[in-house]
Amino acid sequence: MTKPELRRHTAGSKVAAGLNATLDKALLAYAAAASVEVLALSCAAEAKIVYTHAHRQLPLNHVLPLDLNHDGQTDFTFNDTNGTGSTGGWGILTFFPNRSANQIWGRESTHRVEGWASALAAGVRIGPKGRFYPGQKIMARTSSSKGGMQKNTLNSCYGSWKDVTNRYLGLKLVIKGKTHYGWARLNVSCANLTVSGTLTGYAYETIPNKPIIAGKTHGKDVITLKPTSLGHLARGAATTPAWRTKEQ
Repeated sequence: MTKPELRRHTAGSKVAAGLNATLDKALLAYAAAASVEVLALSCAAEAKIVYTHAHRQLPLNHVLPLDLNHDGQTDFTFNDTNGTGSTGGWGILTFFPNRSANQIWGRESTHRVEGWASALAAGVRIGPKGRFYPGQKIMARTSSSKGGMQKNTLNSCYGSWKDVTNRYLGLKLVIKGKTHYGWARLNVSCANLTVSGTLTGYAYETIPNKPIIAGKTHGKDVITLKPTSLGHLARGAATTPAWRTKEQ
């Protein structure tokens, strides 16, 4: 081997060594980031209660889907609407399951009486003994009617969720054929013909058939998730519900 060839070989070795060192650092950084994501996901999988903090205003005249267990499938949906007519107006906030097996704690619907969702207080035990029923449930409703000659208007608001803070929907959902329990926390208020609501958090019990306590967000058996958590991002944007936004 001539000296020039030797110099070229030596220079190439240095470049290769430099590239290998850079690649090694990148791989180490990637492995470290991946291990953090795996740890976050494993914690979520091992947790008995998965709690998601939220601050989401329910959109008027639009639906808001709720993916309680973060599997990319809508479990329940909020529907907040209002309208007016020649004799008055109305506003109504309803909540319904997207799967026939999922149910809501409340009052059963009949052909004469509409079903209503209960506004549970913190500490209520949500489990097999709960009053769960299928189908859509009303949370709160407003109405107005015009008086004689349409000069006077009488406004009213009624329902378990009328003007409440930090109350809970009791939820029953089926995951892979097994029953789980959860809750959604909201603040709701009535004004004129509008029912306004804010979703502030939700949780579910990962152990089938085990009750969950409404409002429990701390303890060794609780893990808290946020829309920007590593565990959520690791599942990919395809599983991200469209309504999920960065907290304000």
